[in-house]
Amino acid sequence: MILRIDHVSIAVKDQQKAERFFRDILGAVAGVGADDPGAKFYWQIFSLGDLSRLEIISPTGAGSFLEGFLKDREGGVHHMTLQTSDIGKAMAHLEAHDIPFFGYHEYPGGVWKEIFIHPRDAFGVLIQIAEFEAADWLAETVKLPPDTRWQVEKTETGAAIVLAHPGGGKVSLDLTRDELKKLAASLEKSCD
Repeated sequence: MILRIDHVSIAVKDQQKAERFFRDILGAVAGVGADDPGAKFYWQIFSLGDLSRLEIISPTGAGSFLEGFLKDREGGVHHMTLQTSDIGKAMAHLEAHDIPFFGYHEYPGGVWKEIFIHPRDAFGVLIQIAEFEAADWLAETVKLPPDTRWQVEKTETGAAIVLAHPGGGKVSLDLTRDELKKLAASLEKSCD
């Protein structure tokens, strides 16, 4: 039912301050972001390290669903997003196990379909389950070229093998010259 954890969403009062912290201090790479006038909030996706992702969300006006959450705090973890390949099957699975969910929404063009499980039914965590293509929400700098599963990049101590990540984008394995030789020998032996 669940393919992977896609991201953790952090609600904040000051979007720019949070973005500076995660981008400039921690080195997060900005992906896509947008204003949602209907729900009165702004969201921005960031990638970190091996493509771990987080989303920074902030209210953009009175009546935002984030008002109550941020009433007595500057920010905090708001929800966790889990990716599914089929939202219909995920809903049927939850229903079969008597797990209540709410908020089914499909964005135009079918690029994102979502439901939520309330924290009272998920051990204190708001869970969003969504059907989408993860690579659609990444910055170009963390994507491999189309139809590319791996590439090699030179480093100071050897090379990095960069592999396609199942959620879109890439992960990197830095290897010294000796490790590269061992890997090459191991690959050659496994092909015999």
